[in-house]
Amino acid sequence: MNKYNQRKRNLYDPRSTEPFPLSRSKIDLFLECPRCFWLDRKMGLKRPSMPPFSLNSAVDQLLKNEFDLLRKKGERHQLMEKYHIDAVPFSHPNLNQWRDNFVGQRYLHAPTNLLIFGAVDDLWINKNGELLIVDYKATSTEKDISLEDEYKQGYKKQMEVYQWLFRKNGFKVSNTGYFIFANAAKNRPKFDARLEFEVKIIAYEGDDSWVEPTLFEIKKCLDSEEIPPPGENCEYCRYRELMRLAEK
Repeated sequence: MNKYNQRKRNLYDPRSTEPFPLSRSKIDLFLECPRCFWLDRKMGLKRPSMPPFSLNSAVDQLLKNEFDLLRKKGERHQLMEKYHIDAVPFSHPNLNQWRDNFVGQRYLHAPTNLLIFGAVDDLWINKNGELLIVDYKATSTEKDISLEDEYKQGYKKQMEVYQWLFRKNGFKVSNTGYFIFANAAKNRPKFDARLEFEVKIIAYEGDDSWVEPTLFEIKKCLDSEEIPPPGENCEYCRYRELMRLAEK
């Protein structure tokens, strides 16, 4: 089937009694633009896809491999010591499942019948028995890395959804999560067929109180037969509008 055809399967049907799967990324989409979300989940009209970031995936996997070696031994990583994080990688038989993009950690939100899921990069555990959600990010910039850039606000929501998911599944979860940024250097005189990364950890204090109210908003959006207004800063909706004007 042509990938640009309108999707006919896995669409929301208000008459169905089956739980409707909703990924963490689709929650992000709703927050960004209710219209694009509605068209995607109800009509099968996705936004144009972006090419996969294979280099980012490679960095993610290498970091997972590195922390997994210490996970088996119950030892701290040198980065934890550098940033004074009193924790060790968390070991659990379901960790690979929770990392799987198509499975992840799951929770059925009974009031809306939405099955929320999301895939974590890593989990650490501190001396108080609290889980620490950890997310890996690959980048290449000469600027000081922080969470204050506008496009990184979604990172915070991502972290908070994961914290909410694990709490709902009975785990004791710290409000503190960590982003591990692997920043590829650009200032080397030669490439030599290799990249050198500076790795930095940024702590973030999450607040997942927005998640459940948002699920009720999403349910209301899905149940509506009227297309919702676009997000204020949605480039896709703005492009569609400009194209309609141009065609007239």
